[in-house]
Formats: sequence, C-alpha cells, structure tokens
Amino acid sequence: MRNILLVTALAAAGLTAIPVASHAAEDNAGFFINGNVGQSTLDKGIYDDNDTAYGVNLGYRWSLAPNFALGVEGGYTDLGKWSPSSGVVAALPAGEFVNDAELSGWTAGINAHLNLSDNWYLSGRTGLFRADIKGDQVIAGLPVRSDETSNKWYAGAGFGYDFSNRFSVGLNYDYYKADKNGLKLDPSLVSVSAETRF
Repeated sequence: MRNILLVTALAAAGLTAIPVASHAAEDNAGFFINGNVGQSTLDKGIYDDNDTAYGVNLGYRWSLAPNFALGVEGGYTDLGKWSPSSGVVAALPAGEFVNDAELSGWTAGINAHLNLSDNWYLSGRTGLFRADIKGDQVIAGLPVRSDETSNKWYAGAGFGYDFSNRFSVGLNYDYYKADKNGLKLDPSLVSVSAETRF
C-alpha cells in the first residue's frame, strides 16, 4: 500500500508540469465534495496492523481572504480492520482468541484551504468523530469483546494542487480518536484525495 501511495503522489506531482490556467484563490469558496483512499495504521493496546481505508466528505467554504477559505464539512469514513499482535495471541489460554478490531463512523467539523500560490495549497480539518467501535480487550488474561459507539474527535492536515477552481488532488494525514469503556482505537491515516467544487 505504501508503494501505491508513493506512486500516486509522484504521478500527481508529475501532472503539475502540465500547463493549467491560473485561478484566483477566492474561487475555492462554495460547495465541495471530496473522497480519499489510503492506509490506516493502528498500534494501540493489543492491536498492531495496517489496512486500506476510505472516506467521503461534503461541505461549504467561505472566502475570508484572497488566498484563504474556511468551511464546514460532514462525511463518512471506514478505517478498516486490524488484527491483534502475534504476541498477544500466543499468550492467550488454549481455546481463547482475540477478534479483529473495526472502526468506521461519521464526521462533522470545520476545514480550511490556504493557497500558497495560484495552484499549491495547504489544508486542515478537525471536528467530531462519531464512531462504531468494535474490538477486544484482554482483561485478567481473557479477551472481552466490545461493540459500542464512541463520540470523540478527528484532526488532519494535507497539501495538494489545484488544477483549476473546480478540481484538486492532495496528500493527507489524519488522526482519529475512538475510546469507549476502556477500548481505545486511535488510528492514523495517510491518504490521497480528490476534490471537486461547484
């Protein structure tokens, strides 16, 4: 998956050599929809694994300066499944096993788009993450399953290229916090994204 992300990032960087029309940063205001796909990583408690993750967001931004827009967003993300570390599995009594952890949920928050030039930008986002959290904890040497709803937060940052005032691609890092009844799943996500504005 890391190789796919690297190739995609390099391809996007290579596309910047293609001439595109310059545009005013304030054109980034308005409605938008974006999607991302990448690799999530969880190294927390008994879990140590990676998986493919994806998400989709829609929202609206207001232009607050010639090169800066601030807005609201809402969306859904599926961060994948993660297996327990082999050491935990080996330490369990015979006949006991630990299930994979799963995390997905809805997001609602704010986002920002800062143009460094007519085409290059930085982005940031943060807000509420309402998650469906599933996983095990090992208590007194035995696995205990949890299937709960968590209300925590997410935050992320990225950079990318505006090919026009309607379309951009980016590379992002996001962190998701999920915690319920002692089960803590806090994965990070590195992803590539595409956004269209209208």
